Amino acid sequence: MKLVIATLVEEFQNDVLNLFKEANIESFSSSDIDGHKNASTILKASNWLSTEKGGTDSRMLFSFTDDERIDFLFKLIKDYNSSLEINSMVRSIVLPIERFI
Repeated sequence: MKLVIATLVEEFQNDVLNLFKEANIESFSSSDIDGHKNASTILKASNWLSTEKGGTDSRMLFSFTDDERIDFLFKLIKDYNSSLEINSMVRSIVLPIERFI
């Protein structure tokens, strides 16, 4: 068993939920997060009075599942990312689980 985590911008949520389902990962959790990128000093200085919030509405999906489902999910995410026309991609990682109850 391993932990798979995917981060994505809010606009991709329904698509990525469908990828999880297609990979037979039926049980997962999600969390709202703010995504941030470091801007250059010049951009920060020119925008220091801005009232806009600093992050991008993002989501994190995670699940404890087996290698076979994770491998298929990664293939689906790779294919999905290759079809995007913007710089924001779905990111995913896998962490091994040493012990669980």
